[in-house]
Amino acid sequence: MAEPQSPDSAAAGQQVVRTQLPRHHPPSYVLDAPEISDAEYDALMNELKRIEAAHPELLTPDSPTQRVGGKPAEGFKKVRHSRPMLSLDNAYSAEELAGWDHRVRGRLVPPRMAPLDHGTEDLPDDPDWQLTEAAVRKEVEERASNLRVQYVAELKLDGLSVALHYGVARDGNARLVTGITRGDGQTGEDVTSNVRTIRSVPLTIAADRLEKAYILPPFEVRGEVVMPEAAFLRLNEERERQGLPLAVNPRNAAAGTLRTLEPGIVANRGLVFFAYFLLVNGDYLLQDQHSTLDILAALGFRVNPHRELVSSVEGMLRFIDQAENDRVALGYEIDGVVLKVDSRAIQQDLGYTGRAPRWAIAYKFTAKSGITQVNAITVQVGRTGKLTPVAELAPVFIGGTTVSRATLHNADFIERLGLKIGDTVKVERGGDVIPKVVEVIEDAQHPRGKLRFVFPSDCPECHSAVVRAEGEVDYRCVNADCPAKLRESLLHFGRREVMNIEGLGEAVVQQLLDRKMVASVADLYALIEEQLAGLDRFAEKSARALIAEIDGSRKAGLARVLMGLGIRFVGERTAELLAEEFGSIGALEKASAEDLERVEEVGPRISQAILEFFAQPANIALIESLKKAGVDMTAEKKQRSAQLAGLTFVLTGTLPTLTRDEAKKRIEDAGGKTAGSVSKKTSYVVAGEEAGSKLDKALELKVPTIDEAGLLAMLQSGSLKE
Repeated sequence: MAEPQSPDSAAAGQQVVRTQLPRHHPPSYVLDAPEISDAEYDALMNELKRIEAAHPELLTPDSPTQRVGGKPAEGFKKVRHSRPMLSLDNAYSAEELAGWDHRVRGRLVPPRMAPLDHGTEDLPDDPDWQLTEAAVRKEVEERASNLRVQYVAELKLDGLSVALHYGVARDGNARLVTGITRGDGQTGEDVTSNVRTIRSVPLTIAADRLEKAYILPPFEVRGEVVMPEAAFLRLNEERERQGLPLAVNPRNAAAGTLRTLEPGIVANRGLVFFAYFLLVNGDYLLQDQHSTLDILAALGFRVNPHRELVSSVEGMLRFIDQAENDRVALGYEIDGVVLKVDSRAIQQDLGYTGRAPRWAIAYKFTAKSGITQVNAITVQVGRTGKLTPVAELAPVFIGGTTVSRATLHNADFIERLGLKIGDTVKVERGGDVIPKVVEVIEDAQHPRGKLRFVFPSDCPECHSAVVRAEGEVDYRCVNADCPAKLRESLLHFGRREVMNIEGLGEAVVQQLLDRKMVASVADLYALIEEQLAGLDRFAEKSARALIAEIDGSRKAGLARVLMGLGIRFVGERTAELLAEEFGSIGALEKASAEDLERVEEVGPRISQAILEFFAQPANIALIESLKKAGVDMTAEKKQRSAQLAGLTFVLTGTLPTLTRDEAKKRIEDAGGKTAGSVSKKTSYVVAGEEAGSKLDKALELKVPTIDEAGLLAMLQSGSLKE
């Protein structure tokens, strides 16, 4: 055991680690170019956590360990912006873009040369006057066209706008103080606790960075929060596992995520922040826009690299064409290009309309959709047995790719559309990622199809009967030996976020099944190089690499194994919490519903699904096979003291200093339990301001009540101070 450090020594060590972490943070999360491995970064973070745990007086809100803080006590409070976050006018064609460029230049012509505001229909009848007016207009247009105006072309990110306010820290650094959503442009919501979890948002900015950028706090950074496509797909996979409706698109998913009351959930959703404006003293930085972007990057913010200075409509259109061609490969959603006058002085001259700046415009891409015909409807079987109908389409080119299949979700969706085989339909790439049928087209040019789709009563893979549980929209195959379920289970097991077995793709899995080389995920660990080398298009080197990947996955740990087992409703976050609570698969097997529901985010539905999973002999046999294969199914168990063992607490009202989540965590870390309602089994009710019916119930049942001070005393000593 390490010797305890003195406060001075601990403070020095803390400062060293806190200096190192931000230095590695920008490359890792802002530039996507890590200087150190994740393990090394985690080691630094763990060392900082250890120091702060041993010396709580050193813990400050801007510490890197505090990215996930407590959730807001009662939703999000409203905050007025330092200056309005305005919308942009839109352009949808080259002609509209040219018209905006013409208006910008026209407003910059000296006033004495400016044309009259009225139209030609209001001009006097005198031909000489008209000639003079025409000459004036001609000269104005010539001068306007000859003006040198530069524009910054930037990608229009399809996310939600956020304003970050930074203040002065005691050590001279800048620290994040507040994060505010756009709201109605005048007033937004304080989402600081959630913004802090976004790893591309610097919590602190070192004094030397500020000095090099000639920026002093306080200042404000505005930008866009987006959900990358990979994170969006993971989210929908998890929602599908949990039986929840799928998120419609990454933008809505990002907005919903940022407004959730659980920062821990936000932290796991993979949101990214791109900065594009810098305000000092409530006004835009006096430098031009392209220099401002460079300054933001120098401060450690992620700034979108796809930007360019252009000086003509032709230059704008070239950038727009390139952006539209590249958008499929970006990894995040864009819905157009933003053009901004580069010069801040010219921006000030142009000013604003009632709702938008005259010096910026958004060129919007056309929607990614296409019209095609439904040739057939097939049914796919997922690893949980869910049957998903799929439209087989006449190929149509949408957003840079050819689409020949699109999801139809479930039988109810087909019924609502009134869809028939042979119908002409509108297909969109949902969130520009997942093709889906959104509308049936019916007009003289597109007659309706004749053949109505009937959902199969038997599984299309194993021909077993399918069932539809009461209250559910999905049909499921309940045959445990269904080959489709096994195929999807193997693919899921090998995914990067699960057991991370690179090379275990669809082609390999299908060959393993066709040759009957595996009958469960546990059989992967019995494969040898010679077997794999016999697969089609599989050389000796490929076989050796896959065996190494499979072997390495043995050390993935309990949380990933739980995800790999495919327990219904258990996604990444829930698996991590279960692993942290129980520490081993054996302990989880023996857990009761009450034990399970003590875990954060585990309610009756999830606990019931876990109990049902471990009640199946086949699942227990699978776990035993994985154990024999040497798969590690343990985790570092969260350490709890026994100070409050055997005691159950109910929290009500607002406590002076602790959020409800913080109080709950402290109680559970001390071995106690928390409950949502008061009963005769309740040991104490912890009551704060505006305590309601729970306090009344406690008085009725004569359950002891304590305040926050009483709870803190119990946490310190294990009993109430007299």
